[in-house]
Amino acid sequence: MLSLISQRDLYGYEMTRILKTISENQYEMSEGMLYPALKRLERKEYIEGYWLNTDSGRRKYYKITEEGVKELERKRKSFQLIESLIKKSSEDLL
Repeated sequence: MLSLISQRDLYGYEMTRILKTISENQYEMSEGMLYPALKRLERKEYIEGYWLNTDSGRRKYYKITEEGVKELERKRKSFQLIESLIKKSSEDLL
């Protein structure tokens, strides 16, 4: 979610649609999973929520904070390390 929000401010339902689309319908996040996760990210001050009135009604949008950008970079480095270890272990087994 940090990665999505880092690209532009998004509202909750929009995030679920994007996740479903980029996963080619293989992953669908329910609202029951999404909103608690967003609350955790807000408590950690990785994202900030704000309300915006739109043609479709009032929506809560989320934007990434400086600390969120730092956390996203830490997560990306961690995932790269894990991916490297998996590749290395797979090569060693061959």
